[in-house]
Amino acid sequence: MTVIPKYIHPIPKSMKILIVVDYQNDFVTGPLGFEKAKDLEEPIMKKLDEYWARGDMIVFTKDKHDPERYLDTQEGRRLPIPHCIDDEGSAIYGKPAKYCHDLNTVVKDRFGSEDLCARFYFYEGIESIELVGVVGSMCVLSNAVLLKANYPEARIIVDAECVASPDDDMNEKALDIMENLQIDVINRRQN
Repeated sequence: MTVIPKYIHPIPKSMKILIVVDYQNDFVTGPLGFEKAKDLEEPIMKKLDEYWARGDMIVFTKDKHDPERYLDTQEGRRLPIPHCIDDEGSAIYGKPAKYCHDLNTVVKDRFGSEDLCARFYFYEGIESIELVGVVGSMCVLSNAVLLKANYPEARIIVDAECVASPDDDMNEKALDIMENLQIDVINRRQN
């Protein structure tokens, strides 16, 4: 079901959008945290500062689960580690939190978010949508694919220096898949 966002920004003629995917405490230092996620704080901040200085749009996604139902969901049965069930675990990690507020946040309870895609339906002239954050092989991948499907003429970008997964091999495979789907993966180290 498509949900029309309650808050619509003035429509510029050309727009660049930065989406910070699930850069939350529980994915950085909490139950699903991993060291490489911590290392993303400064590169993500640099990207946020650049977008903010240009006046471009910044959007955050936040994973959030019902503590009473999570373990009964398909995700909960396959990943039985409760996460993002309270305000502290769901909060944006570190310095990037200063750019996050209610009007630029999409809350989701699954990897990909249809609400995220619907947020931009009324905008014309989307030049690019760039994604950064975690987990690269799950939520970043899912949202990049949904955005590519919904905005086939917009340039969808994933900055490899600002994306990580607990499993490096899965992260590289996800970047391969995104490149194969004509998503521009930038700043990728060549092995």
